[in-house]
Amino acid sequence: MREFLERVDRFLRIRLDLTPRVLMLVAALVLAPTYLFPLWKLTLFAPQYQDGLRVSIYSWKLDGGNNGQDIREVNVLNHYIGMRELDTASFSEFKWIPFVVGVLGLLLLRGAVLGRMGHLVDLVVLFFYFSLFSLASFAYKLWLWGHDLSPTASVKVPGFMPPLFGYRKIANFEVYSYPEMGSYALCAAVLVLAAALVTAFKQGSREASGT
Repeated sequence: MREFLERVDRFLRIRLDLTPRVLMLVAALVLAPTYLFPLWKLTLFAPQYQDGLRVSIYSWKLDGGNNGQDIREVNVLNHYIGMRELDTASFSEFKWIPFVVGVLGLLLLRGAVLGRMGHLVDLVVLFFYFSLFSLASFAYKLWLWGHDLSPTASVKVPGFMPPLFGYRKIANFEVYSYPEMGSYALCAAVLVLAAALVTAFKQGSREASGT
């Protein structure tokens, strides 16, 4: 066991070549769109809303189509069925997601400068944890919206969950939910980081074999 831990320690201390360090720098730059573009968008169509109602979810706010009017319309509909109101202040995620993305960006820059295998492995683990946790949090919020209905609502509907991804028919509404540019930027950063990890592991294997 001690020998194994010593081998792992030596591996994590390997100084990275230029390529994985540049890829970490690229991954840090790719994160910038998460502050500028929506992460997700929900679009609702119904006979009375043939042009659709749109709700965009940024890393730090909710935004409605038609200069914000769409969120007001959605909240009016939610009131009738007892759903809680959609507003930025009710989402704790908007307080920590921009902070976490910023920290990940700084850690990527640190890893690119210091250039150790351990920094890269830590970043890959943190990215996957953050991605899975954020997606699970979003799915839970969607479930909560559709199930935590007021018992005094004027219109009674059974509990439901808006789609996390794709299409779902809910009453007379057709609901579409798809990732937007901010999420694609996060995915791109993960892919670039994965490429850095593969490149670094090849380097580590060469050094371990003495070639």
